[in-house]
Amino acid sequence: MPPGALHQRVTAALANWQLDDAERLLSVVDPSSPYEPAGRAERDEPPSLGRAWADTLRAELLVRRLRVAGFSVVGEPIDAPATESLDLHAGVAGLLDHDGERPDSDPRSESASHAALAIALVRSAKAAFDASDDDLQRAAGLARHARIELLSRRIDAAMDEAVEAASLLDPDLPPGALLVDTLGTLAGVLADLELMPLALDYQRRALEAAGAAAEQGLLGPEDGDPEVLAAGAATCLAALCAELGEALLDDGDPGSAAPHFAEARRLAEQALAQLPPDAEGIVAAQVVHGWALVGLGEHAAASGPLRAAVRLTSATGDRALLASAQLALGRALRRQGDGRGADEQLAKALALASEHGLPRLRRAALRELCTLHAELDDAGRALPYLQAYLADELDRVDERRTRWVELFGRRKSLLENERAAGQLRRQAYEDPLTHLPNRRYAEARLDGLLSAGTTPALAVVDVDRFKSINDAVGHPGGDAVLRTVAELLLAGCRDTDEVCRWAGDEFVVLFPDTTAEQAEHALERIRRAVAAHDWAADGVTVPVTISVGIASATRGDDRRTLFAAADGVLYDAKRSGRDRVVRLSALTQTRAPDAAPPEAPARPAEPSARVTVQASPLDPVGGFAALLADPPLSTGSPAEPTLAPQPAPAPPSRPGPAEPDVVWGVNRSTEQVLALVREARAEHPDRPALVVRATADTLVALAGAYDGSTTVDATAMSAAVGPIPEPRGRVGVLCAGTADASVAAEAAFVARVTGTEVVRVDDVGGSRLRPLLTDRTLLDDTDCLVVVAGLDASLAATVAAMTDVPIVAVPTSTGRPGSFGGFGALLTVLNAASPGVVVSTIDNGHAAGVFAARIARRTAR
Repeated sequence: MPPGALHQRVTAALANWQLDDAERLLSVVDPSSPYEPAGRAERDEPPSLGRAWADTLRAELLVRRLRVAGFSVVGEPIDAPATESLDLHAGVAGLLDHDGERPDSDPRSESASHAALAIALVRSAKAAFDASDDDLQRAAGLARHARIELLSRRIDAAMDEAVEAASLLDPDLPPGALLVDTLGTLAGVLADLELMPLALDYQRRALEAAGAAAEQGLLGPEDGDPEVLAAGAATCLAALCAELGEALLDDGDPGSAAPHFAEARRLAEQALAQLPPDAEGIVAAQVVHGWALVGLGEHAAASGPLRAAVRLTSATGDRALLASAQLALGRALRRQGDGRGADEQLAKALALASEHGLPRLRRAALRELCTLHAELDDAGRALPYLQAYLADELDRVDERRTRWVELFGRRKSLLENERAAGQLRRQAYEDPLTHLPNRRYAEARLDGLLSAGTTPALAVVDVDRFKSINDAVGHPGGDAVLRTVAELLLAGCRDTDEVCRWAGDEFVVLFPDTTAEQAEHALERIRRAVAAHDWAADGVTVPVTISVGIASATRGDDRRTLFAAADGVLYDAKRSGRDRVVRLSALTQTRAPDAAPPEAPARPAEPSARVTVQASPLDPVGGFAALLADPPLSTGSPAEPTLAPQPAPAPPSRPGPAEPDVVWGVNRSTEQVLALVREARAEHPDRPALVVRATADTLVALAGAYDGSTTVDATAMSAAVGPIPEPRGRVGVLCAGTADASVAAEAAFVARVTGTEVVRVDDVGGSRLRPLLTDRTLLDDTDCLVVVAGLDASLAATVAAMTDVPIVAVPTSTGRPGSFGGFGALLTVLNAASPGVVVSTIDNGHAAGVFAARIARRTAR
């Protein structure tokens, strides 16, 4: 995967401005131009990363040639503003006609062709990088393109490329040679952009990545020696630290500069210890080490190694490193008092930096020369250097001013876009009449709350008989009523609650992390405020009231299920006479374990008929003999009298309410369930049709099709269509934990629809059973108990030991992964020694509810 060894050699040649050598190295790559005609197959091929890197290197070569000629990549003059810009159109024409490569072509025409070709190559490379799914390759290409833009003094473009590259360098990227190279390149670009703190951060990341790649063995043979890679990153970081220290020293803050020079010295010594004696990077580490010693005041110790570094780099041809070594040596000599030697080295460093486009080294050399000749009282020689330094500083000020203007424009554009986006959001999520959030917002907000794992309460608010209000006061009066109701809803809610207009005369209120009981108290206050409002002052002559349905979410609910539940109890409020607040849990009278139980309805005191069993002569002690004798013992002839008196006949029992028709929603579509409910309602209009294990879509469809006669329990995934019988007897439903809540809700809902009063207590497993021990009203005032438990399957036996009320135990499949689908809980319940317990099948809340309701109804006769 590129870049490889050729890439490194070309990069080194370009950095030293050895442009002919770089062009010779690139000659082995396909030299075709984007302006040359290609066959259809070649045009249809997706761009490769190898070609992208080749185009990037060729573009940098052309940009450096343009820089030597005094032009930027867009054809603008760099150092001579009075020079006429290049004609890029003519350059394109020259490329198409192949005139730009002729030896006798005009230099300006050749430069124009170079500029046009460089632009085309950069675009081609960017397209290939953008098409890649490899973020690291894209970041590496962008960092290299930022350096190309800096060569042309296009600061804004370089900043854009650097920002995009930084956004792709995720901290979780695997360490490797390419990551180290990319981070180092980006650090150099940021340093040239005068963002030294950021440059230090990215170079530190490069050093950490090099160390991690070496430790984890992630470097291949093509990546070279891991020690050399880590030493190179340490040397670059040391150079940045020394440069920052030098800037602080120039600003007159030696105390702040010393730690940076100390770190530079430590890193350089670390690199020298890691590098082999003949490694290429050892001279660079020696130069940085000498620079750090000069900054720390150890001038004599630095001079010898720096002189050796100058000799070595003069032979190798590394112009940037030679300029750095000469600059460091000149600093050391100046501070030792060797003015002539310092002037010689600093002048050579200035010439190299100016020739090869090294702006940071150039400014440092100019400043050192100004300081040197000022110390020597040679104003005549100091003045030209000062003028050049000030000219460079003015250019930097102009660049900063341009950058600030560009930043101002971007910030202004960003604010305008944010303002326009905010207006669009308001239009998309705001109701224009009441200025409340609309249905789209409510759905998105409710989805967000439920997906975050919270259990909000939802209230659906409907203005009673709103059509008659519209008919009485007209549509403007009706709009005024809706606005006033919206204001009253807002006034009665907390800042964390959200009031939204759903549709027409319906509103919804979202209560984050609120129980249905708490929401009920708030909505009851609002209902009274609406009823007590002076509507006549608003020109409304008819009374205005609201009906409210409230449901609280349980884990696993979705938006449609929760809304169907709240909408279902809203219709209960309307059927009950309107102007009232009804919450879903009121159907089963759910209460916390430590809450007071509801008042039990008074029961008529009537003696129950009992079968009196006489003691058998065969069993003088008494026992089961009479129960086993069927028919009663006799002499064997019908005419003979029995040996024991027959039990008195029981009076005829009163018929209880007919049990509901049951429709199972499992593996049935919504249309099939609706068809079965219609059939059941047509055959038995006097009893409800009970739908269990239904999907959310089915519950919503039932509420819509039978809006006036549907009772929905979203937690139980059940609904009842038709009249619910008056309750007789009482059933208690105990739920061990929240994981068993859906089965417990199903049992409670079925028992209530079957015709009993239901008291449900949730989360009583384990140590939370104590409230039942202190408050025995639930155990003593119920006719049958349903105990639902999975993880705490022994709860049924524990409760059975506390009461003589018959118990239906429902094992569930929830609790832990090793429960074998509830089989473990089933075995626990079946093997319990406590009497008075019957066991249903796993997760069968329906059967338990029906069985418990039958016992409760018969006991209440």
